[in-house]
Amino acid sequence: MITIEKIEQMQARMLAERQKGKTIGFVPTMGYLHEGHVTLLKRAREENDFVVLSIFVNPLQFGPNEDFERYPRDFERDHEIAKRAGVDIIFYPSVREMYPHRPSVTVKVHERVDVLCGKSRPGHFDGVATVVTKLFHIVMPHRAYFGMKDAQQVAVIDGLIRDFHFPIELVAVPTVREDDGLAKSSRNLYLSEQERKEAPALYAALQKGKSLIEAGERDVGKVRQAIVHHIEQHTNGVIDYVEIFSYPELKPLETLQGKIILALAVRFTNARLIDNIVMNVQ
Repeated sequence: MITIEKIEQMQARMLAERQKGKTIGFVPTMGYLHEGHVTLLKRAREENDFVVLSIFVNPLQFGPNEDFERYPRDFERDHEIAKRAGVDIIFYPSVREMYPHRPSVTVKVHERVDVLCGKSRPGHFDGVATVVTKLFHIVMPHRAYFGMKDAQQVAVIDGLIRDFHFPIELVAVPTVREDDGLAKSSRNLYLSEQERKEAPALYAALQKGKSLIEAGERDVGKVRQAIVHHIEQHTNGVIDYVEIFSYPELKPLETLQGKIILALAVRFTNARLIDNIVMNVQ
């Protein structure tokens, strides 16, 4: 495994690998890798000849009240995790390398961003789409791997690939969970002992909503209320949102039909947790 920091060097290497006929799997991250990232890397390893991991804390996706400088970074730890996961190249550019001057062109996302987490983070997904566009051109992958824990991000990348005609397959990988169902996240470390006991109720609430739908319920309001009630009964967390939309379009539904997402965000004392279930409704 090698680390490359320069765009020109990275593009040259990727072109060489493609000319050899190798398939390239790509996992873009901001580093501080956890088990969810490892799952993406292992999936990429299984399905491709060559695996690239990018580590880049992207300033364009941080809002004015979000501290870019405080985002956790530990490259030595990430390097060891990547090596064990079978990564071939870590692309590790600096901010100056990725943005040597003020961008004259950025990507503006118009759909799928005015709901869920995007509602309270204006401009965030513009920054995500801009950096992913740059990374796609640099890495030139055949497949790109994203975790469904952030289903809104997956929806945005789906639109980006489709609208810009990237010859890339988007591989959405299921959320990695603890034994009790809680979605794995670095934010779980900020939960108190009592909050950690309560947190699995979030996924249980989503499952309750899913079960209602599978039993024939098609009223959006009734399913949503059942999810809300379960969270309020079993946790002391404050609900940020509980929503049900079409997926990946993220449009409101009058009745439950087709591919949908049940999504939530709940605030505990020092952590805001998100989770979702995507399902098909006949």
